[in-house]
Amino acid sequence: MISPWDRWYSTSCCLCCHVRTGTIILGIWYMLINAVVLLILLTALSDPDQYHYQLTKAELANSFHVMDDANICIAAAISLLMILICGMATYGAYKQHAAWIIPFFCYQIFDFILNTLVAVSVVVYPNTIQDYLLQLPGNFPYKEEIMSTNNTCLVFMVLLFVGGILAFKAYLIGCVWNCYRYVSRRGTTEVLVYVTTNDTTMLLPTYDEVVAIPPKEPPPQYVSA
Repeated sequence: MISPWDRWYSTSCCLCCHVRTGTIILGIWYMLINAVVLLILLTALSDPDQYHYQLTKAELANSFHVMDDANICIAAAISLLMILICGMATYGAYKQHAAWIIPFFCYQIFDFILNTLVAVSVVVYPNTIQDYLLQLPGNFPYKEEIMSTNNTCLVFMVLLFVGGILAFKAYLIGCVWNCYRYVSRRGTTEVLVYVTTNDTTMLLPTYDEVVAIPPKEPPPQYVSA
């Protein structure tokens, strides 16, 4: 009987590439995003006056709470940690070290749970969408049109959007999990042993091949004269 884990196991992912390649691309992509965020936060931390001026110029200071230095430092530390986790996953997939992929996989699970809670909160408290729209700046594109939409239709569109994001994140989780299983299986396979002599090179059979060989018949019993 095939287990559910083996039924969903595959060594290929989107664009018909290997799960190792997909995990490496995903890790590099997350690293680039967090590197850009970290650069923005460090720029805001090094020049806070210019940061507050840009927020005021963009008319965001009246709608959003301006981050102080402590919050910027915390966000920068989180971005730096994410770069480290994504780098570990990229290195683990490239060098085939399964343990290095686990932190990135746990982050994906945590992120998926958070997005699921967002979808649940939209269903339980549908008025939160209108409250969120009211917090947007006045020059936000199509703000008035979105707020004039029926609340039920608005909730349905938000759930459809969040559901698409959850489906995509679940697929990426499956790709990283399949990469972890592939690397783990490669690490537990029997190591082929080569014995080299002066004339020939002989490949010794693995343990499974030795067990599969049928036993030989015992020699005839010795009969004394």
